[in-house]
This record gives sequence, C-alpha cells and structure tokens, in this order.
Amino acid sequence: MFSLSPEELEALQLSLKVSFWAVGISLPFGILTAWCLARLEFPGKVLIDAIIHVPLVVPPVVVGYMLLLLLGKNGALGSWLHDTLGITVGFSWQGAAIAAAVMAFPLMVRAIRLSLESVDRRMEQTARTLGAGPVDVFFSITLPLSGSGIVAGTILAFARALGEFGATITFVSSIPGETTTLPLALYSLAQIPGEEGGALRLMIISVTVAFAAMVAAEIIARRVRRRIAGP
Repeated sequence: MFSLSPEELEALQLSLKVSFWAVGISLPFGILTAWCLARLEFPGKVLIDAIIHVPLVVPPVVVGYMLLLLLGKNGALGSWLHDTLGITVGFSWQGAAIAAAVMAFPLMVRAIRLSLESVDRRMEQTARTLGAGPVDVFFSITLPLSGSGIVAGTILAFARALGEFGATITFVSSIPGETTTLPLALYSLAQIPGEEGGALRLMIISVTVAFAAMVAAEIIARRVRRRIAGP
C-alpha cells in the first residue's frame, strides 16, 4: 500500500502551504499588473514588462541570491525589517513563499494579461457611456470576462510554486519542518544511498499534484467560459 512517512507528509503539507500563500500574496498584484500592461500606455512600459519576466529567463538560483541580498537578515531591506519590526524572512517558510511567488508571478501575469487583452473593449466603452465608473466597469465587465484567464493563471502559478527549487534553496536553504518543500526533500533523498524508494514516492506525489492542478485549471476555465457565453 502506498503510504508516506511523517517526513514526506510534512514536506507535502509544507509545499501546499507555501504554494497557497505564494498565490494568495501575488494574485491581487498579478491582476493589477496585468491590467496596467494590457490597458495603459506609459513611459518605461517595455522595461517594466521585461523586469517582470526576468525570473523566467535567468537561473532560479540568481533570483534566490537576489532575494537573499535584499531580504536576508543582513540584506538591504531584510536588515531593516529585522532591526525595526523584528521580522526575519530568510530561512523561514514565509521566505519560501516569497521565493515561490516571485518565480510564479510572471506566468500568472502573462496568462491574465492575455485574457484581459481578449476582452472586447467596446463592451467596456458601452458601460461607461451608460454611466458606469471605471471601478464598476472593471468589476462588472472586465474581471468576469477575463475570469478564465485569471483562473488559469492562478493555478498555473500554484503549480509553478509547488515545483520551485532553485530560488528556494538559495534563499531559505533546506530546513526540515520549516523550508524543506517537496522538491527540496526529493533532492535530499536522491543524495542518500538506499533512499531511492522515498525519492520515487515524492516524485510521484509531485507529478500527481501538478497534473491535478493543470486538469483543474482546464476544467474551471471551461466552466467560466461557458458561464460567460451563456446558455
């Protein structure tokens, strides 16, 4: 019978917690960023777009080291957080969530932006001519019509956060019970002779959860599109 050891179950639970927090933290910013890139024209837009997508093209270890320099205990912002507020982000599960959020953010923004750009802007203009304000138009028309993209981007980001390794191990290391997520636990077991069985179980779990997330994203996105299209 397929069963998990306490350490493996702990790694799975930690991965899910980190991924949920990573998505929860980044989703509002992802929607706002995607809307700005899809709807606004402003100086430096190309540069901002490039910065947002940097985590997709540089090694994750680079992102993790940048986070360490910025948010580590002796980092530019991390030292202020520690000395002023007593908050330590590095080498904690909160830091792992931040690393996962940074790595997943570009995928989320890209999916939501594409969905926003596909919304017929004539519907938004019509609502404005009928007296709806920008906020009302956004929440009553733009957001519902781009719902499938938001759902897809959210679950895609969740799956990416679940599989994050390089930035996490560089920024928060691998501390059992605190920062050892599924990928880090799998890597650790793969280095120990005789632990091939445990590594295989974690690999199966990782693939299963990621596959389930992708299937769920497609199912939810289809339902949202059908609801928007109507009967």
